[in-house]
Amino acid sequence: MKLFLCIALICFTAVGASAQGFEVKTHTLKNGMKILVQEDHSIPNVALYIFYRIGSRNERPGTTGLSHFFEHMMFNGAKKYGPREFDRTMEAAGGANNAYTSNDVTVYQDWFPRSTLDLIFDLEADRIRDLSFDPKMVDSERGVVASERRTSVDSDNFGLLTEQLWATAFTAHPYQWPVVGWMVDIENWTMADLKHHFEMGYSPSNATMVVVGDIGAEEIFKLAEKYIEPIESHAPPPKVTTIEPEQMGERRLVVKKFAQLPVLMMGYHVPQTNHPDYYALQVLQNILFAGQSSRMYQRIVDKDQLALFIDGSAEFAFDPTLFTITAQPKAGVAPEAVEKAAYEELEKVKTGLVSDQELEKAKNILLANFYRRMKTINGKANILGTYEVFFGDYNKLFTAAADYAKVTKDDIKRVAQKYFNEKNRTVATLLPEAQPEDKKSPQTGGNQ
Repeated sequence: MKLFLCIALICFTAVGASAQGFEVKTHTLKNGMKILVQEDHSIPNVALYIFYRIGSRNERPGTTGLSHFFEHMMFNGAKKYGPREFDRTMEAAGGANNAYTSNDVTVYQDWFPRSTLDLIFDLEADRIRDLSFDPKMVDSERGVVASERRTSVDSDNFGLLTEQLWATAFTAHPYQWPVVGWMVDIENWTMADLKHHFEMGYSPSNATMVVVGDIGAEEIFKLAEKYIEPIESHAPPPKVTTIEPEQMGERRLVVKKFAQLPVLMMGYHVPQTNHPDYYALQVLQNILFAGQSSRMYQRIVDKDQLALFIDGSAEFAFDPTLFTITAQPKAGVAPEAVEKAAYEELEKVKTGLVSDQELEKAKNILLANFYRRMKTINGKANILGTYEVFFGDYNKLFTAAADYAKVTKDDIKRVAQKYFNEKNRTVATLLPEAQPEDKKSPQTGGNQ
């Protein structure tokens, strides 16, 4: 296992050094948009990502969900390419696209043949500069977002409990409201709300573009100067200065609704992504939750057979966030039994040192996953943008292998003690209730 770790480190370091030395080139447009380019001529395709630093943390009560709404609206027509034309035009040229919104960012992803470079830049410039705010399209997409909320939260037990967990764990910071938005806000956004949010969030100076593939850096910079640089920048979103106060004791909440099985979630406050403890927490996450040989799986799913699954992670975040643990107890198992077993496993990490084998295995997994992502143009575009935006400098990508290697058994013990304690946690439990009479199927007379 030590040999594998050494090989992984050597391979990753070689890739990193290569990219750092000549593959990644940067340029900042006059309007403030930063562009990262990595040439990869292995296939005649291109991955283009644009990271906008706008997410639910930049919203306020009354406008929650707007960042997610614009993830939809950006595909619904602008001045040159009308409603639904963005997708149709790109697909006709052999390309594809996607997008996602988080607490912190909204990211747009384009994948296409290099022969369509001009077209893709024209499409992106059109929607950044001249997005349509046609009232009919706004109302239509408002309905789509409301329907998505009903599906992904109101009718989804995991989505609902996640929303309640974050709303309880955060009392001051905007991470307390959901990315999809509260329904009452979705129903009441004004046109002024929409235009203001778009103007500040989609300002070129608030974005980072990453292009990886069968291209030349100067070629991309010239296209960006032609299509993107003339677009005016506006004032960025106001700086989020709120820091969540230290939690002074455990918080608990219970949701009761129709369900087949209970759900258990625990949230622990942990630092933002660019904090020095990030790498130790990532290694600890792998020791506890990565695969069937992990401590939590072995104890709770395999040995004691208390739950169908248990998982834990923390997402990339600009501000201190939550490390969440989610488990689904088996039929007939009380959530308290799963909770107790999870605390016992956390206590073992806090009071004793993990083994050499566990530490090396966790680092192997992290490095192998890292290296795998660097093998594709899509993976490289995503990870370069992620490091630039969340760590503040894409170059930190190339020290990641060394940063993981530095993590010691004492570091694992220290972060477990520091963050995974009772005062710092919020526990959310969903307890099943019988289905209401008015919702029972007339054919079956109730639950199956």
